[in-house]
Amino acid sequence: MAIARRGEDREKIGLAPQMTILRRRPDQGAFSTRNWFFETERLLGKGGFGRVYIGILSDNSCVAVKRIITSESHQGLKAYVSEVKAISRLRHRNLVQLIGWCRNKQELFVIYEFMPNKSLDFHLFNKTCLLTWENRYGIALGLASALLYLQEECEQCVLQRDIKSSNILLDSNFNAKLGDFGLATFVEHGQGSNTTRLIGTTGYVAPEYLQTGKATRESDVYSFGVVASEIATGSPALKVVVNENGVKFKVKLVAWVWEQYRRGNIFGAADPQLEQSYAREEMERLIMAGLACAHPNHSHRPSIREALDILNARAPLPKLQLEMPMAENIASYHANMNTFSGSSSLGAGVSEAFNSG
Repeated sequence: MAIARRGEDREKIGLAPQMTILRRRPDQGAFSTRNWFFETERLLGKGGFGRVYIGILSDNSCVAVKRIITSESHQGLKAYVSEVKAISRLRHRNLVQLIGWCRNKQELFVIYEFMPNKSLDFHLFNKTCLLTWENRYGIALGLASALLYLQEECEQCVLQRDIKSSNILLDSNFNAKLGDFGLATFVEHGQGSNTTRLIGTTGYVAPEYLQTGKATRESDVYSFGVVASEIATGSPALKVVVNENGVKFKVKLVAWVWEQYRRGNIFGAADPQLEQSYAREEMERLIMAGLACAHPNHSHRPSIREALDILNARAPLPKLQLEMPMAENIASYHANMNTFSGSSSLGAGVSEAFNSG
């Protein structure tokens, strides 16, 4: 089986160099090679569109191999082509690197660099491990930098459309790498997507996107704001709270953080696991930038460049009203919260797979 390396013409896939995955046999001390070796112990994760395996290349580097069997999913080929088309054109230190890809009969493969520290949500919501404040703030800066590249520095604007903490992978130094571009779309600068198909993940979807199904730069900025709030608070996009009667229910994290801001208790939103081991100015900037980016009305959100300037202390804190405003389509938002699928249409993303090992 041949694999097209990054940057090669997909039409010349048959001429592309061979890539081999190495296997250590139980009865041998040395590695033996087999092309595209897959077994359960190599499985990182699985979902609706296929499985993700860890592989070892001939130079002993680890990779993540997304294996999609098209006979099992009619949408698999379309998702695969979309993801390859998107990632093969993108080069940034805060994006997951595409190493290669290929198609063999009914099987599709995408090969990525392996992320040893799993994904952001694993560390934020897993109470057995704690991300330091330095790592958290660096992750927020890295994600904002990646979005600035996608929105302003590429030939066309790239709308990722499914920005969430589980799609932010962490390398060996806990640098953020945005992944899973199977839902991405390219648009001309200053324009939104032409489709009206709603995709994304509950809690991260902008109210206007939920109503119209049209993705924009502002809707990706909204998702960034939700992730920024997660990083600051250590809570997921839909936060579980307990009322005075002891009843548990979920609220939007951004609404909960905004309520702390209204009460003048912005640092009360900070992750208690940090035990106040954070830079107060940075925490305030992260929380306020997150709220501004996740503003219910898209016209009031900063650009991702402006958000990055806030985080880098190159711009003042945003001025927000104390009461969280209601978006014009907020009624539609609440009506759809119970019917929205709650997951991206890709199902088996590389990011989810890293957390299964």
